[in-house]
Formats: sequence, C-alpha cells, structure tokens
Amino acid sequence: MGGSVKAPTRPAAFDRAALFVFSRLLPGVLAQRAEAGVSGASLAEVLSRLEALIDWERRARAAMRVSTDPARALSERLGAPHGRLRVVHVTGSKGKGSTSALIAAGLRASGLRVGRYGSPHVERINERVVIDGREIADATLAEGLERALAAREQVVAADPAVEPTWFDVVTAAALWCFERERVEWLVAEVGLGGRLDSTNILRGEVCVLTNVELEHTQVLGDTRALIAREKAGILKPGSTLVTSLAAGDEAGAVAAARAAELGCSVLRPPWAGGTPPASVERANRDLAELVLDELGRRGVRGPLGAVHRGLLTDEVCAAARLPGRREHFLVAGRRVVLDGAHTPGSIAALLRELEHDPQLAGRPLVAVVGLARDKDHAAILKALAGRAERVICTSVGTALARTADELRLELEAVGARGEALTPPCAAVDRAIELAGQGWVLVTGSLHLAGAVRAHLYELAPPA
Repeated sequence: MGGSVKAPTRPAAFDRAALFVFSRLLPGVLAQRAEAGVSGASLAEVLSRLEALIDWERRARAAMRVSTDPARALSERLGAPHGRLRVVHVTGSKGKGSTSALIAAGLRASGLRVGRYGSPHVERINERVVIDGREIADATLAEGLERALAAREQVVAADPAVEPTWFDVVTAAALWCFERERVEWLVAEVGLGGRLDSTNILRGEVCVLTNVELEHTQVLGDTRALIAREKAGILKPGSTLVTSLAAGDEAGAVAAARAAELGCSVLRPPWAGGTPPASVERANRDLAELVLDELGRRGVRGPLGAVHRGLLTDEVCAAARLPGRREHFLVAGRRVVLDGAHTPGSIAALLRELEHDPQLAGRPLVAVVGLARDKDHAAILKALAGRAERVICTSVGTALARTADELRLELEAVGARGEALTPPCAAVDRAIELAGQGWVLVTGSLHLAGAVRAHLYELAPPA
C-alpha cells in the first residue's frame, strides 16, 4: 500500500522481432498505397486537387449532366463497396438531412456501428462522412479522397466520356471510408433528386421520401409529379418506401405507382395527406420511427437488442441535431436563429414553429436571406416579408447564388422593401443592430449558414 508499481516491460528480444517483422512489411504496405494513388497528403492538400473538379453544388445547373455511371465506375475501381453496404436511402425536398441523422442515431442506440452520408456540409467536408455520430478523421478522409481521385484518372483514361464530378468523387471516397471503418449500416442522403444521383448506386433496403416541393426544376422537372418521379427513382425491388406523401397527392401518386411496380410496401405516418405536426422536428421524427420499426420487422438487431422506434428518446434526438438547423444564439441580448430552410414550405413551417417559442412570439423580426438561383424566390421572399419587419438580402457569392441586389429587387416585386448587403457576416451584424427588442432569423441556404456560423460562434455561444 502506498508503494509504486513498476509497469512490466517487453523483453528486448520481442522488440527486435517486432521491428524485424515491421521492417519487412512496411515496404509492401507503402507500395500498395502508392499503387492506389495514396501519397499521405494532408486533407487540405487533397481538397485543393478536388476543388479543380466540376462542383454542381456551387454552379448554375442549367447544363448539369446527371448519371450514376461515373459514381459506379469509381466505386468499382475502389473495390465496389456500394454493393456490400446495408443501406437506408433518404431523399426529399426538405428534412432529409435531419431525418437521416435521426435514423442513424436510432440504429446506433441499438449498438450497431452506423455511418451517415449527407450533403451539403455547412463548414467542414468531414460533416458529410459521419461514423457513430462523429465526423470522420482528416487522415482517413484524405486517403479515401486520394484513392477516389486516382480512380477517377483511371476511369477517364478508359473512357473520356465518363467524367466523374466533385460529388461523384466525394461519394465514392465516402463509401470506401465507410467500408474500411466497418460500418454495419449506412444512412445515405441523396444529393439532388434521386434516380440519377451519385448515391443511387446503393441499394436501400428502406427508402425514405420525406416530401416533394418545386425545386431544382431545371434538372428535375417543373411539376411535383415529375420531381416525385426522380425522387422515387431510389426505390429498388423489395425495398420499403416510407413517405409523408398520401397516395392521392399529385406527387404521392407517382411514388405509390413506382412502389407498386417494384413490389415495395409503403408506410406513412397517420397525418400523411392531412395536417402535419406543428413541429418540423416532430414530422422528421415520425418518419424516422417508421423506418426503425420497419428495420426491426426485417430482423435488424444490434448488440443491445432489436431496432425499434423506442430507441429514439428525446435525448437521442437532441444529440442528433445537425449544424445549421434551428440553431439559437444570444448576441448582445438579441436572439438569433440560424436555419438552412430553402423551400417555401420549409420557410413557412419554420416561421410557424418559431412563433410558438415564447422568447420569439410576437416580437419584431429582422430576416437575413440568401438564396440559390434554382429556388422559388418569390414564394420564399413573400413568406419572409409577411412576418419580418425588415429583410436584409445577401449572397454567398457563388455562381449558383442570387446576388444581394437581385434578391432586393425580387423582394420589392412582391410588395416589400429591404436592403442588400454583403458579405453575409456584415448582413448578420446589420440585422442584429436593427433588431432592437426583436430577433433575427438567418435563412435560405445551408451555404449561407456555413458562411456565417463561425461568425455567430465568435459573437456568442449557442443559446
């Protein structure tokens, strides 16, 4: 008692033997990595190479070419992880990121090792590749991206007509990382649409279609029925469709017909086709619970027991919240809400929900808005102008984004007045200054959320 205990040491002979084996194996390991195109570069170095590729998340999409062929070719060069991963596939006009996070959290609560692939990221690309609730390590992601970039060179050399984009490369790298990290289930969020999205090389055992609004019309079609056709394209024979769309709805009828064609059962929350819950979070949770129950019926179990809706406790749901979704800050005594809502329906639902917050209800609102070119600007701006006393228009400055002045003119066209101010952080500062006894809402884009989130953290921690 009270004395020190000396830790046992390994015999020198053991150390020499281990070093001998390591020295013999290392050259082979390094050779294999070099052959796969892995140099050991930092994530920042790899990202600089990645940024040279076409990135349709930040470019005007009128000329966008969509196909699953490039992503499939990349994945096959990386050992075809897309064919071995067990998947829940999620699409929809709004709520797909949060719904994905809830499903992944429920699976993790059963003790399973779970990956989640999402887009876009708000601040760091690592946000897209999450394993057991934690962003992937820089070194692992860098290796995956290097391997995918090397595979891209091989794919283009074999057929110049197959030219993988930024998103194709990131998707293939993510799938390689998920398999390397031995995830047992992957919850994959569609990037855009569904049928021709890079993620549709996966086979979802359960597929989620959260909802359908008019969005990305240049790529997906200019009616809800056409857009639903693209989104329902993630269904595979024998999978189960979980959706909030009623069979009698214009978009829901298309999804139901595709499900019937493929022999897919359809599950809907009780409120489908009627009045959804007042809380967007509650609606997302209802869909996630249906998914977990269906996986349980399919026999999915973790070390802690069967998968079921009861795993989604309030604490689990709170921990699954994503950045840029209803984040609250308190800056100089004024409430600031940051949310990446970007459709008329999601903006309207967000405003309704925040009106039930006793700290915000009835108080003057100053809104900061930035929108992509392919959104329904008039409807979004009209919804904001109907509640906000002042609207400040801003822009993240990419080719896909409306300029601040363009948004200001569109705001005036719907009968409201506002001002234009860039960069986004300056617009947020101006809104806080104008808010007085009111509050500030920053919304319209997850790219906008990413542009101002660090600034808000500097001004004040989340409330």
